[in-house]
Amino acid sequence: MSFAIRNAELDDDDSVHSTSTERDRDPLDSMPWLPCTLSLDVPVVRFTIGDLLTLTVGSIVETACHHTSDVPLRVNQLLIGWTEFELIGDRLAARITEQA
Repeated sequence: MSFAIRNAELDDDDSVHSTSTERDRDPLDSMPWLPCTLSLDVPVVRFTIGDLLTLTVGSIVETACHHTSDVPLRVNQLLIGWTEFELIGDRLAARITEQA
């Protein structure tokens, strides 16, 4: 009986809960400011430095992959998955299809 009362008292104590949830939390969750670079490796056809220098908003670049081809997704140069392109309204999106 005293064990049940002790558990009830601990359940009412908020400091006990916050300590246990802090221990269970992923340490990366407390560091949302960590910088990372997200990149998609898209092969382009006949693309030169001159083409790169003339790119503007709305420019179209021919790629060597079909819109449903799997494209590697990297975070900080580490492969984390595969994506495919999808058109949403007037924007091009990348949908994650498989995790590495």
